[in-house]
Amino acid sequence: MRELEPGLKMECDILDALEALGYTGPLLEEEALNKAAQSGLSSPEFFDLCVWLGSQIKSLGDMEESITSADGNKDIESFQLEISGFLREMACPYSSLISGDIKDRLKEKEDCLKLLLFLSTELQALKIVHSKKSKSSHLEKHNEIHQEVQAICDALGLPNSSSSDIPPLLNNVEQKIKDILSKVQKNHVGKSLLTKPLNSDQVERLEKINDALRSEYECRRRMLMKRLDVTVQSFGWSDRAKVKTDDIARIYQPKRYALSPKSTITLAHLLAAREDLSKIIRTSSGSTRENTVCAINKVTFSFWDRIKGLGILQCHLSKL
Repeated sequence: MRELEPGLKMECDILDALEALGYTGPLLEEEALNKAAQSGLSSPEFFDLCVWLGSQIKSLGDMEESITSADGNKDIESFQLEISGFLREMACPYSSLISGDIKDRLKEKEDCLKLLLFLSTELQALKIVHSKKSKSSHLEKHNEIHQEVQAICDALGLPNSSSSDIPPLLNNVEQKIKDILSKVQKNHVGKSLLTKPLNSDQVERLEKINDALRSEYECRRRMLMKRLDVTVQSFGWSDRAKVKTDDIARIYQPKRYALSPKSTITLAHLLAAREDLSKIIRTSSGSTRENTVCAINKVTFSFWDRIKGLGILQCHLSKL
């Protein structure tokens, strides 16, 4: 078999890559590709193919530079500047495409073929990496869901399953819950707080709202935990407490490390919420205070004690 010439080999690689990428334009024919590469940027087909490859690379590779379509106000030199910046950001190994007089970079057919080969193969690589990341993310999500379902099975006393298939586990959970509900009063669980079913768009929007709230609450929790650390630290300032620093740390640190700044509330909590959750009772109401009153409530502080305490707290916060 006769070995392909270097130029012809490059063209074959480009055609194979474009076909694998799903390109359906006019340059899938060898003759048309040769003609477009010979004309360079004066060929509309070559021009459009560069834009098509560049737009997909930008979306998958999170690029800052871009190759945009030409319009009546954009000349070839401006387009060459865009390609040059795009290739530099991608660390293109072909020096003839990123150095020298910018007007001469895509005048030769071989340079035009190099450009198409580089863009097409880079796009192929990005698609492979993106596909692997998507599969990995899907597997992680599947494992997370399986762990949650398995935790439900453990809570219901169902036997552990070695299978990773989730639907059979959910069927077992559903049947077990129906058996339990058949043995209790009809109003034992209560009515759902959410009275209407959610479609996929509503679920997606609720997930985004929950993500925003979790971020906000994480910030607040971190602030409260820092205030807690400052308060406990201030207890050790007295002479009597200084000799018990190790005892305080031994008691406090395990409880402190058990506190998590991240919220664990998910959309599942909304779906599982019952009507009684909407009955909000003020913490200062008389019925609530009957159960929360303690001896410390009767201790009063003088005005100057409070000022001193605020000054100590402010001093600590200024060091954060």
